[in-house]
Amino acid sequence: MSAIHPAQSDRLHGLDALRGGALLLGVVLHAAMNYMQPPIWLFPDDQSSPVASVLFFAIHLFRMTTFFLIAGLFAHMLLGRRGTWGFVKDRLGRIANPLFGLWWVVFPAFIAVIVWKAALDNGGVIPTDGPPPPPLTFETFPLLHLWFLWVLLLFYAAFLLLRAPFAALDRGGAVGRTIDRMTGALIGPWTPAVLAAPLALALWFTPDWFAFFGIPTPDKGFVPNIAAVAAFGTAFAVGILLDRRRDLLGRIERLWPAFTVMALGAGTGALVLSGGPVPELVPLTDPSLKAAAACVYAFAVFASTFALTALALRFLSGYSAVRRYLADASYWIYIIHLPLVMVGQVLMLDAPLPWWGKMGGVVLGVMAVSLLSYELLVRHTFIGKGLNGRRIPWRRRPEAAPAPAE
Repeated sequence: MSAIHPAQSDRLHGLDALRGGALLLGVVLHAAMNYMQPPIWLFPDDQSSPVASVLFFAIHLFRMTTFFLIAGLFAHMLLGRRGTWGFVKDRLGRIANPLFGLWWVVFPAFIAVIVWKAALDNGGVIPTDGPPPPPLTFETFPLLHLWFLWVLLLFYAAFLLLRAPFAALDRGGAVGRTIDRMTGALIGPWTPAVLAAPLALALWFTPDWFAFFGIPTPDKGFVPNIAAVAAFGTAFAVGILLDRRRDLLGRIERLWPAFTVMALGAGTGALVLSGGPVPELVPLTDPSLKAAAACVYAFAVFASTFALTALALRFLSGYSAVRRYLADASYWIYIIHLPLVMVGQVLMLDAPLPWWGKMGGVVLGVMAVSLLSYELLVRHTFIGKGLNGRRIPWRRRPEAAPAPAE
């Protein structure tokens, strides 16, 4: 069944579920980091596995490009529905406010967990001989996992600035129609290869590129790195174009088998070129190997992004109350999850469990606490209105009874 119906609804349930899933996978991603081989996280556990490394690699491959693709589509949809000033007001309220308001909660919690672990290692006493914290500067400001909100704000600003002259000059719509025809030519089995070119070039020019970590996360400083801009900016722009040509979502849906095969093949190739399930975490220095890894990884990024998008359109386009609830909750869960994951990892250090039991316990515990806090503190309060644009009442008001006949 196609995802596109004659009476197109603004609510694209499949893409909404995919966006929520991309955010929720952040919990799994950060939980897995503690059990990878070799360890890369703050509190390395004595239980680890290459499976955790592969899981991290796979999620990191597609998660944020998929998110930004959908974010671009929904941004264009919102602009068309509310106009420029309504769009700006909505994005400031639902993106800028959580970033600049909740960072002051999340970052101290992040530091508190580190201090707590240091005290545990020091016999219950907080050590006082550590180095002073680095100064918070424009280049070093620790955005942590909330970096995506800052990058979204940059993309929104660029979108409005670049769109303004076209909207003013293209009164007859000729330029718009040309762009729409070009978008139609872009979408096909060749799409991942076309979109991968800028990212491959950016990865090639990234100094000290760690191929296993793919797109360097722009979580420090207010100027994102060029590879992140190339990957996420391309995905965001394509999302905008797809909302202009919503009919192309049906074409993407029908290509789900091809995109899935591409994603699995290219993803496996990227993993091998990046060092395999137990990589040596060193930058690529051999020019030919770096070029091959950059090309294959970039292709795998967009193949997997379009595979997940196509699968969501094909199999998740119907309404589901559970998926809708989790999609609504995902924003809050992602914002608060990192300190909770860290607490879970510390508590699991001495647990007599295999790595997958520890990781599963961390994920389930974080999800339980996050969902409970969402239901009790967010969904039905002003916080929910700020994050999701609406506050869900505790109880639905009963429909008024019809007036009695005179």
